[in-house]
Amino acid sequence: MNRDEIKTILPHRDSMLLLDQLDREGEIAHGQYRVKGDEWFLQGHFPGMPVMPGVIQLEIMAQTCCVLLKDEVKGKNTFYTGIDKARFKNKVLPGDTLVMKCSLVKSRPPFYFAQGKGYVNGKLTVSAELSFALL
Repeated sequence: MNRDEIKTILPHRDSMLLLDQLDREGEIAHGQYRVKGDEWFLQGHFPGMPVMPGVIQLEIMAQTCCVLLKDEVKGKNTFYTGIDKARFKNKVLPGDTLVMKCSLVKSRPPFYFAQGKGYVNGKLTVSAELSFALL
């Protein structure tokens, strides 16, 4: 899916739509975001040494998870209910393409539980367990 197709699933729009590409392969969601370097979240993080904030990486992970629930997500908003075991292993820098791989672990609608990992050039940058509610 490209950005226009992603907009049919997610309510997020420019500056908070943080996926360039999204697809699903079986039970695994794959999301990609290329860091251009002029993003609002790099402006002060950090002057002279821009690094993608961990919270933005987690948001990209959460947005990637939504393709696993594309039928349930339509017409609803997704809210975080928890972030567990978040680990940041390597920096994500301008010019990098962050690739997320996410899967659902369990669901009790309206609550859903997922796990995800993010990579740059095959190197792990972030991992976490997420929970969210569709309301």
